[in-house]
Amino acid sequence: MRTLRFHEHGPAGEVLRVEDAEAPNPGPGQIRVAVQACGLNPADWALCEGLFAGDLPRGVGLEVSGTVDALGEGVTGVEIGDPVFGCAPFTGPTAGASELVLLDSWFPRPDGLDAVHAAALPMATGTAYAALDALGVGSGNTLLVHGAGTTTGFAATQIALLRGVRVIVTAGETHAETLRSAGAEVTTYHDGIADRVTALAGGPVDLVLDAAPFSGAVAELVRTVKEPGHVLTLDLSSDEPGVQTIVNSGAQPRYDVLGEFASLAAQRRFSIPVSRIFPLDDWRAALELSQSRQARGKLVLAL
Repeated sequence: MRTLRFHEHGPAGEVLRVEDAEAPNPGPGQIRVAVQACGLNPADWALCEGLFAGDLPRGVGLEVSGTVDALGEGVTGVEIGDPVFGCAPFTGPTAGASELVLLDSWFPRPDGLDAVHAAALPMATGTAYAALDALGVGSGNTLLVHGAGTTTGFAATQIALLRGVRVIVTAGETHAETLRSAGAEVTTYHDGIADRVTALAGGPVDLVLDAAPFSGAVAELVRTVKEPGHVLTLDLSSDEPGVQTIVNSGAQPRYDVLGEFASLAAQRRFSIPVSRIFPLDDWRAALELSQSRQARGKLVLAL
Protein backbone atom coordinates (compact mmCIF):
# COMPACT_ATOMS: atom_id res chain seq x y z
CA MET A 1 0.00 0.00 0.00
CA ARG A 2 1.04 3.64 -0.44
CA THR A 3 1.81 5.63 2.68
CA LEU A 4 3.33 8.95 3.78
CA ARG A 5 6.02 8.40 6.43
CA PHE A 6 9.51 9.26 7.65
CA HIS A 7 12.62 7.15 8.39
CA GLU A 8 14.56 9.77 10.37
CA HIS A 9 13.69 12.80 12.45
CA GLY A 10 13.93 16.28 10.97
CA PRO A 11 11.86 18.98 9.27
CA ALA A 12 8.76 17.39 7.71
CA GLY A 13 9.55 18.72 4.25
CA GLU A 14 12.93 17.01 4.33
CA VAL A 15 12.13 13.63 5.89
CA LEU A 16 8.62 12.72 4.71
CA ARG A 17 8.10 10.71 1.55
CA VAL A 18 5.37 8.69 -0.13
CA GLU A 19 6.39 5.06 -0.56
CA ASP A 20 5.08 1.51 -0.64
CA ALA A 21 4.74 -0.31 2.67
CA GLU A 22 3.32 -3.57 3.92
CA ALA A 23 -0.39 -3.38 4.75
CA PRO A 24 -0.98 -3.60 8.53
CA ASN A 25 -3.00 -6.50 9.94
CA PRO A 26 -5.58 -5.77 12.65
CA GLY A 27 -4.87 -7.22 16.07
CA PRO A 28 -7.47 -8.11 18.69
CA GLY A 29 -9.99 -5.32 19.10
CA GLN A 30 -8.77 -3.42 16.04
CA ILE A 31 -10.24 -2.76 12.63
CA ARG A 32 -8.50 -1.97 9.37
CA VAL A 33 -9.91 0.89 7.36
CA ALA A 34 -9.58 1.70 3.67
CA VAL A 35 -8.82 5.40 4.02
CA GLN A 36 -10.85 7.90 2.02
CA ALA A 37 -9.75 11.08 3.82
CA CYS A 38 -7.05 12.03 6.32
CA GLY A 39 -7.00 15.30 8.27
CA LEU A 40 -3.63 17.04 8.67
CA ASN A 41 -2.45 18.91 11.76
CA PRO A 42 0.65 20.72 13.04
CA ALA A 43 1.12 17.69 15.32
CA ASP A 44 1.92 15.61 12.23
CA TRP A 45 4.90 17.81 11.41
CA ALA A 46 5.97 17.78 15.07
CA LEU A 47 6.05 13.97 14.97
CA CYS A 48 8.61 14.22 12.20
CA GLU A 49 10.79 16.39 14.42
CA GLY A 50 10.73 13.97 17.33
CA LEU A 51 7.47 14.51 19.22
CA PHE A 52 6.62 11.19 20.96
CA ALA A 53 9.76 9.67 19.48
CA GLY A 54 9.76 5.90 19.00
CA ASP A 55 10.79 3.23 16.56
CA LEU A 56 11.26 4.28 12.95
CA PRO A 57 9.88 4.41 10.33
CA ARG A 58 6.79 6.26 11.54
CA GLY A 59 3.66 7.40 9.75
CA VAL A 60 1.72 10.67 9.95
CA GLY A 61 -1.98 11.46 9.78
CA LEU A 62 -3.95 11.23 13.02
CA GLU A 63 -7.50 11.77 11.77
CA VAL A 64 -9.05 9.36 9.30
CA SER A 65 -12.31 8.44 7.65
CA GLY A 66 -13.05 5.52 5.37
CA THR A 67 -14.68 2.11 5.19
CA VAL A 68 -13.99 -0.99 7.24
CA ASP A 69 -11.64 -3.33 5.34
CA ALA A 70 -10.85 -6.05 7.91
CA LEU A 71 -11.78 -7.00 11.48
CA GLY A 72 -9.48 -8.07 14.30
CA GLU A 73 -10.31 -10.82 16.75
CA GLY A 74 -13.19 -10.01 19.07
CA VAL A 75 -14.50 -7.01 17.14
CA THR A 76 -18.29 -6.76 17.10
CA GLY A 77 -20.84 -4.15 16.13
CA VAL A 78 -19.22 -3.25 12.82
CA GLU A 79 -19.01 -5.01 9.46
CA ILE A 80 -16.79 -4.95 6.38
CA GLY A 81 -17.75 -1.95 4.25
CA ASP A 82 -19.19 0.16 7.08
CA PRO A 83 -18.24 3.86 6.94
CA VAL A 84 -16.31 4.90 10.05
CA PHE A 85 -13.95 7.61 11.31
CA GLY A 86 -11.60 8.14 14.23
CA CYS A 87 -8.04 8.81 15.39
CA ALA A 88 -5.24 6.60 14.11
CA PRO A 89 -2.47 5.37 16.40
CA PHE A 90 0.76 7.18 15.54
CA THR A 91 3.28 4.81 17.09
CA GLY A 92 3.63 2.35 14.21
CA PRO A 93 5.43 2.25 10.88
CA THR A 94 2.38 3.73 9.12
CA ALA A 95 -0.53 5.92 10.22
CA GLY A 96 -3.56 7.63 8.69
CA ALA A 97 -1.95 9.11 5.58
CA SER A 98 -2.04 5.66 3.98
CA GLU A 99 -4.30 3.59 1.81
CA LEU A 100 -5.01 1.34 4.82
CA VAL A 101 -4.88 2.15 8.54
CA LEU A 102 -5.57 0.39 11.84
CA LEU A 103 -7.95 1.93 14.37
CA ASP A 104 -8.15 1.01 18.05
CA SER A 105 -11.36 3.01 18.51
CA TRP A 106 -13.78 4.38 15.96
CA PHE A 107 -17.21 5.83 15.40
CA PRO A 108 -19.82 5.14 12.72
CA ARG A 109 -20.00 7.83 10.06
CA PRO A 110 -23.68 8.72 9.84
CA ASP A 111 -25.59 9.30 6.61
CA GLY A 112 -25.26 12.93 5.61
CA LEU A 113 -21.63 13.28 6.75
CA ASP A 114 -19.07 12.78 4.00
CA ALA A 115 -15.63 11.28 4.51
CA VAL A 116 -13.75 14.58 4.22
CA HIS A 117 -15.81 16.41 6.85
CA ALA A 118 -15.74 13.37 9.15
CA ALA A 119 -11.92 13.34 8.98
CA ALA A 120 -11.91 17.02 9.96
CA LEU A 121 -13.74 16.42 13.25
CA PRO A 122 -11.58 14.57 15.78
CA MET A 123 -8.76 16.80 16.98
CA ALA A 124 -10.50 20.18 16.81
CA THR A 125 -13.68 18.87 18.41
CA GLY A 126 -11.98 16.80 21.10
CA THR A 127 -9.55 19.59 22.03
CA ALA A 128 -12.25 22.28 22.10
CA TYR A 129 -14.57 20.17 24.24
CA ALA A 130 -11.81 19.45 26.76
CA ALA A 131 -10.74 23.10 26.92
CA LEU A 132 -14.28 24.30 27.58
CA ASP A 133 -14.69 21.69 30.32
CA ALA A 134 -11.39 22.77 31.91
CA LEU A 135 -12.65 26.35 31.96
CA GLY A 136 -15.99 25.26 33.41
CA VAL A 137 -17.99 26.82 30.57
CA GLY A 138 -21.72 26.42 31.06
CA SER A 139 -25.13 27.99 30.56
CA GLY A 140 -25.28 31.61 31.69
CA ASN A 141 -21.58 32.32 31.09
CA THR A 142 -20.22 34.89 28.70
CA LEU A 143 -17.26 33.36 26.87
CA LEU A 144 -14.67 35.01 24.64
CA VAL A 145 -13.12 32.74 22.01
CA HIS A 146 -10.03 34.40 20.59
CA GLY A 147 -9.17 32.93 17.19
CA ALA A 148 -12.58 31.51 16.35
CA GLY A 149 -11.44 31.11 12.75
CA THR A 150 -9.04 28.33 13.77
CA THR A 151 -10.48 24.84 13.66
CA THR A 152 -10.38 24.48 17.46
CA GLY A 153 -11.81 27.96 17.98
CA PHE A 154 -14.57 27.30 15.45
CA ALA A 155 -15.45 24.06 17.23
CA ALA A 156 -15.35 25.69 20.68
CA THR A 157 -17.68 28.46 19.56
CA GLN A 158 -20.30 25.99 18.35
CA ILE A 159 -19.99 23.75 21.41
CA ALA A 160 -20.40 26.72 23.75
CA LEU A 161 -23.44 27.95 21.84
CA LEU A 162 -24.97 24.47 22.13
CA ARG A 163 -24.46 24.76 25.90
CA GLY A 164 -26.47 27.97 26.03
CA VAL A 165 -23.48 30.26 26.47
CA ARG A 166 -23.21 33.84 25.25
CA VAL A 167 -20.20 33.74 22.94
CA ILE A 168 -18.10 36.68 21.77
CA VAL A 169 -15.38 35.82 19.28
CA THR A 170 -12.47 37.36 17.46
CA ALA A 171 -12.18 36.24 13.86
CA GLY A 172 -11.14 37.36 10.40
CA GLU A 173 -13.42 37.91 7.44
CA THR A 174 -13.18 34.31 6.18
CA HIS A 175 -15.45 32.88 8.89
CA ALA A 176 -17.00 35.98 10.46
CA GLU A 177 -20.39 35.73 8.76
CA THR A 178 -20.74 32.00 9.45
CA LEU A 179 -19.93 32.59 13.12
CA ARG A 180 -22.51 35.38 13.31
CA SER A 181 -25.11 33.16 11.70
CA ALA A 182 -24.40 30.51 14.34
CA GLY A 183 -25.16 33.02 17.09
CA ALA A 184 -21.76 34.45 18.07
CA GLU A 185 -20.96 38.13 18.45
CA VAL A 186 -17.93 38.85 16.27
CA THR A 187 -15.14 41.39 16.52
CA THR A 188 -11.74 41.53 14.82
CA TYR A 189 -8.51 40.17 16.27
CA HIS A 190 -6.58 43.40 15.65
CA ASP A 191 -5.18 45.74 18.34
CA GLY A 192 -7.65 46.89 20.96
CA ILE A 193 -9.30 43.50 21.58
CA ALA A 194 -9.86 44.13 25.28
CA ASP A 195 -11.62 47.45 24.78
CA ARG A 196 -13.87 46.12 22.01
CA VAL A 197 -14.77 42.94 23.88
CA THR A 198 -15.59 44.63 27.18
CA ALA A 199 -17.69 47.18 25.29
CA LEU A 200 -19.63 44.36 23.60
CA ALA A 201 -20.01 42.43 26.86
CA GLY A 202 -20.88 45.45 28.98
CA GLY A 203 -17.94 44.68 31.26
CA PRO A 204 -15.53 41.79 31.84
CA VAL A 205 -16.39 38.44 30.28
CA ASP A 206 -16.55 35.38 32.51
CA LEU A 207 -14.10 33.15 30.67
CA VAL A 208 -11.68 33.22 27.73
CA LEU A 209 -10.39 30.50 25.42
CA ASP A 210 -7.33 31.57 23.43
CA ALA A 211 -7.49 29.33 20.35
CA ALA A 212 -4.88 31.34 18.42
CA PRO A 213 -1.64 30.16 20.02
CA PHE A 214 0.67 32.15 17.75
CA SER A 215 -1.08 35.51 18.10
CA GLY A 216 0.77 36.66 21.23
CA ALA A 217 -2.44 38.14 22.60
CA VAL A 218 -2.58 36.48 26.03
CA ALA A 219 -1.71 39.63 27.99
CA GLU A 220 -4.43 41.53 26.12
CA LEU A 221 -6.96 38.76 26.78
CA VAL A 222 -6.28 38.91 30.53
CA ARG A 223 -7.63 42.46 30.43
CA THR A 224 -11.07 41.12 29.42
CA VAL A 225 -11.60 39.08 32.63
CA LYS A 226 -11.53 39.67 36.38
CA GLU A 227 -8.87 37.04 37.12
CA PRO A 228 -6.02 35.66 34.92
CA GLY A 229 -7.10 32.13 35.83
CA HIS A 230 -10.29 32.71 33.84
CA VAL A 231 -8.18 32.52 30.65
CA LEU A 232 -7.06 29.23 29.08
CA THR A 233 -4.64 29.39 26.17
CA LEU A 234 -3.52 26.81 23.63
CA ASP A 235 -0.16 28.60 23.55
CA LEU A 236 2.14 26.10 25.26
CA SER A 237 4.90 28.72 25.54
CA SER A 238 2.76 31.24 27.43
CA ASP A 239 4.28 32.43 30.72
CA GLU A 240 1.57 34.96 31.56
CA PRO A 241 1.14 34.77 35.35
CA GLY A 242 -1.96 32.91 36.49
CA VAL A 243 -3.19 31.95 33.01
CA GLN A 244 -4.10 28.32 32.36
CA THR A 245 -2.58 26.46 29.44
CA ILE A 246 -4.08 23.40 27.82
CA VAL A 247 -1.28 21.37 29.46
CA ASN A 248 -1.29 22.70 33.04
CA SER A 249 -5.09 22.61 33.10
CA GLY A 250 -4.90 18.82 32.79
CA ALA A 251 -7.28 18.86 29.82
CA GLN A 252 -7.05 15.83 27.52
CA PRO A 253 -8.88 15.72 24.17
CA ARG A 254 -12.37 14.26 24.61
CA TYR A 255 -12.56 11.85 21.70
CA ASP A 256 -15.39 9.98 23.41
CA VAL A 257 -17.83 12.72 22.33
CA LEU A 258 -17.10 12.38 18.59
CA GLY A 259 -20.13 10.20 17.88
CA GLU A 260 -22.44 12.90 19.24
CA PHE A 261 -20.83 15.62 17.14
CA ALA A 262 -20.78 13.45 14.01
CA SER A 263 -24.56 13.15 14.38
CA LEU A 264 -24.85 16.92 14.78
CA ALA A 265 -22.62 17.42 11.73
CA ALA A 266 -24.81 15.09 9.67
CA GLN A 267 -27.77 17.30 10.67
CA ARG A 268 -25.83 20.45 9.63
CA ARG A 269 -25.78 21.63 13.25
CA PHE A 270 -22.01 21.38 13.70
CA SER A 271 -19.00 21.52 11.38
CA ILE A 272 -15.27 22.06 11.08
CA PRO A 273 -14.48 24.23 8.06
CA VAL A 274 -12.43 22.45 5.41
CA SER A 275 -10.08 24.79 3.58
CA ARG A 276 -8.37 22.58 0.99
CA ILE A 277 -8.34 18.96 -0.13
CA PHE A 278 -5.12 17.51 -1.56
CA PRO A 279 -4.30 14.17 -3.21
CA LEU A 280 -1.69 12.16 -1.32
CA ASP A 281 1.04 13.01 -3.81
CA ASP A 282 0.49 16.74 -3.15
CA TRP A 283 1.26 16.43 0.57
CA ARG A 284 4.08 18.95 0.24
CA ALA A 285 1.66 21.68 -0.87
CA ALA A 286 -0.49 20.87 2.16
CA LEU A 287 2.56 21.08 4.42
CA GLU A 288 3.54 24.48 3.05
CA LEU A 289 0.04 25.87 3.49
CA SER A 290 -0.17 24.47 7.01
CA GLN A 291 3.15 25.97 8.04
CA SER A 292 2.21 29.34 6.55
CA ARG A 293 -0.51 29.60 9.25
CA GLN A 294 -2.85 30.81 6.51
CA ALA A 295 -4.84 27.61 6.02
CA ARG A 296 -8.10 29.17 7.27
CA GLY A 297 -9.60 25.77 7.95
CA LYS A 298 -8.80 22.06 7.97
CA LEU A 299 -6.43 20.63 5.38
CA VAL A 300 -7.33 17.13 4.23
CA LEU A 301 -5.64 14.47 2.13
CA ALA A 302 -8.00 12.49 -0.14
CA LEU A 303 -6.94 8.94 -0.91
